[in-house]
Amino acid sequence: MVRVHRRKLLAPCLCVTATAFLLVTLQVVVELGKFERKKLKTFQDEHKTLEEEFKHLDPVVKKEALSTDEKNTWEVKSYPIILWWSPLTGETGRLGQCGADNCFFTINRTYQHHPMTKAFLFYGTDFNIDSLPLPREAYHDWALFHEESPKNNYKLFHKPVITLFNYTATFSRHSHLPLTTQYLEGVEVLKSLQYLVPLQSKNNLRKRLAPLVYVQSDCDPPSDRDSYVRELMTYIQVDSYGECLQNKELPQQLKNPASLDAESFYKIIAQYKFILAFENAVCDDYITEKFWRPLKLGVVPVYYGSPSITDWLPSNRSAILVSEFAHPRELASYIRRLDYDDRLYEAYVEWKLKGEISNERLLAALRDRKWGVQDINQDNYIDAFECMVCSNVWDNIRLQEKGLPPKKWKAEVTHLSCPEPTMFAFSSPAPLPLGGHSLREMWIPSFQQSKKEAQALRWLVDRNQNFSSQEFWTLVFKN
Repeated sequence: MVRVHRRKLLAPCLCVTATAFLLVTLQVVVELGKFERKKLKTFQDEHKTLEEEFKHLDPVVKKEALSTDEKNTWEVKSYPIILWWSPLTGETGRLGQCGADNCFFTINRTYQHHPMTKAFLFYGTDFNIDSLPLPREAYHDWALFHEESPKNNYKLFHKPVITLFNYTATFSRHSHLPLTTQYLEGVEVLKSLQYLVPLQSKNNLRKRLAPLVYVQSDCDPPSDRDSYVRELMTYIQVDSYGECLQNKELPQQLKNPASLDAESFYKIIAQYKFILAFENAVCDDYITEKFWRPLKLGVVPVYYGSPSITDWLPSNRSAILVSEFAHPRELASYIRRLDYDDRLYEAYVEWKLKGEISNERLLAALRDRKWGVQDINQDNYIDAFECMVCSNVWDNIRLQEKGLPPKKWKAEVTHLSCPEPTMFAFSSPAPLPLGGHSLREMWIPSFQQSKKEAQALRWLVDRNQNFSSQEFWTLVFKN
């Protein structure tokens, strides 16, 4: 599978008078490109691994794949066609079974105007204005899959664009298919003591380790976490292993980002009492492995990110929330207290030692979700997304067969919404790179521009005919 990213934050044919804005914009494009290539590689590797494992399962539970020859003899018109407009799966044709229903899933765009094509699926990071399935027929549903950070495609996070879709699968609990727990395998990994280092051993390790550890290589994201951590470092010792604020080296074999889920990496992190678990963006329900990983390892997360994080804590006292402290100085003072007082520290790991998760919302979300994480006995969340759309398409087909009007689904603003990024204003600013511009300076202007992009895109899509990039960017920069 090959995906080509053609993100355009600025129109190539238009001049922007702010040179600094342009330079930093180019930095953003480079950084996003790095991130997306890494994300693609990870997905491809996981998909390949699952396919290899799938071959050993009972053929009855396999999804039926169609070869080119088989498709020639197969009646496509017998089933609804669900077209991935973003080539996320790389599947040119597959008859997928969703309960009692079957749909034909494909990335082949020649099916765009086929009478049985009922829905178009989009992957948020790849959703762009260069190519959209227009004109859009009244019976064409659009469905958005976007589990990633808002920084990957900010225009999706505004009402004019998110409401273009009928179905959503996002990190928001309000989505049609919520992916809030996408980085958590299940209850048992939270309760597991496999990597837990006893407190007495951690106290002994404190002779050579800082109380806090920080591991980030995606520097200066919209959450401005590096500014906070830099300030925090002036009040308390932090071991920083990633490219951001690095002061400590990982073993050579662990420097590849793919090794962050390696057992040897887990064992290094598990030695610490606290870890700085800072998300790259601040959005309700946007909760990544940065939060769940330390809970699995028996390390207390010092968390900054989702304002709704208290709804997802395993217990009331399982994480330290940065939002509860007015300044990094106060946070540092509190962590030192816990570091010196075993009784106070143990209160944060008591839930794990006892194997007690008291949060009913979290337990219900894990129990009720229709997909699994790293579990070959369950559909993954992409399968679940496909089947959600397939089942709803079939429901409407059956309604129409009875002479009843189809049910109309529509995404709401709450399905994918994040506030404008903000920057911390501390006394120790980040050293500027060569050229004098920081990536962190770009996120607020980028967010503000994305509002104009969203409005322009909505106007063009509502016009319901193909448009050029030049038309789009002319609208964006019209005023």
